[in-house]
Amino acid sequence: MVTKEVLVGCASGLHNKQATYFVQKANEFESSIWLESDNRKMNAKSLLGIMSLGISNGAKVTLIASGSDAEAAVAALEQLLQRDVF
Repeated sequence: MVTKEVLVGCASGLHNKQATYFVQKANEFESSIWLESDNRKMNAKSLLGIMSLGISNGAKVTLIASGSDAEAAVAALEQLLQRDVF
């Protein structure tokens, strides 16, 4: 299992387009991936779950992944959380 705390740097937080890109990227990996914020943990492959977390710019979140490509998944999603995708 790979765990990494990340400071969200994208201006819009994890809403709308940013959340969609995040979930699409998470679905590229075989590993089970979770995103935790304020003691709430959601499946990173679920758009509704991610949007329900209400993650804004500057929030501290934890990425958790387990599986064969867990390290690559966490690294890719960390990069996505730190920048705007549009």
